Amino acid sequence: MVGCMNLQKKDIPRFQEKLGNWYQGCHRNLPWRESHDPYCIWISEVMLQQTQVKTVIPYFFNFVDQFPTVNALAKSDLQKVLKMWEGLGYYARARNFHKAANIIVNDLDGKIPDDFGSFKKLPGVGDYIAAAVQSIAFDHPFAVVDGNVKRVLARIFCMSDPVNKSSSHKYFKAYADKLLDKNDSGIFNQAMMELGALICTPKNFKCKICPVSIFCKAYESGKTNNFPKRVKAKKVPTYHIAAGIVRKNGRLLITRRKLDGLLGGLWEFPGGKLKKDEDATLACVREIKEETGIQAEIESHLTTIHHAYTHFKIKMDIFYCNYISGAIQLNGPIDYKWINLKQIDNFAFPKANLKFIPLIEN
Repeated sequence: MVGCMNLQKKDIPRFQEKLGNWYQGCHRNLPWRESHDPYCIWISEVMLQQTQVKTVIPYFFNFVDQFPTVNALAKSDLQKVLKMWEGLGYYARARNFHKAANIIVNDLDGKIPDDFGSFKKLPGVGDYIAAAVQSIAFDHPFAVVDGNVKRVLARIFCMSDPVNKSSSHKYFKAYADKLLDKNDSGIFNQAMMELGALICTPKNFKCKICPVSIFCKAYESGKTNNFPKRVKAKKVPTYHIAAGIVRKNGRLLITRRKLDGLLGGLWEFPGGKLKKDEDATLACVREIKEETGIQAEIESHLTTIHHAYTHFKIKMDIFYCNYISGAIQLNGPIDYKWINLKQIDNFAFPKANLKFIPLIEN
């Protein structure tokens, strides 16, 4: 942990007071902040991982409306949960949340654990989610450390530890623990995150109106722009994929991905990566055969879409295909259906598929 200590231990109560007063008067009125229900707070924190607030708000309303309690969520089919999550991305969040709800209902008498250790044992609950829910819902003294908090800490203490390096996390956690207001941890944690979201932003930061700028070493030294430090990210690879909309007697073939792994449990049109120097049309026919066991032929090219995931990008060529012969024998997917185009909204698809689905014609 390398930093320049500007904020002394004796100053911490004043830091907490100034930050708390600012938050009470300037925080955004977000829907999950209107509730003390740990279930609603938990939903918001799960959705907000890697996702912007403005994107989460409508999903939050729809999700709570559809699954108003942890019991309602546990009783619902995973496919329905994934459909409600469709387009939000990082679908493991939804699958784990659904698993956790079932554990709570079946093993914990329907009560969300109000202690850190028990709560963290649930699927999908790591240090951040555990600290956020336990502090905000139950006011237990655990400091949260997300991207916004790391940026605030990096500037206050001029930390040279890279924010995007996993080995640095313990140093940010140590500073967050030092600053935490243990008498009002829920408000303090939200205030730290809100400060990073509204004032101590990555660019166009607003130091002159920051409520705690007098404690900030980066601001004092005129080096706010130098923090936080980051390790240069590796170049993201792009994969070329071919997918086929296989038609048979007016119906379309869709397959379901395995429940674990990337996009687990979602439906898609069969396809896969091109081999080196392989033509996209040949790859499409080959992948359909390998995944489903049926023979299809290309009719026409529908479109090409581009989509970015966290660690890679894809270029996807989509083709209309006609069924020729064979019976379905799945190799990879766990289920399949022949559907009418009118039924397509009943199934949850990856965002990449959602980009071309509106273009499909019978």
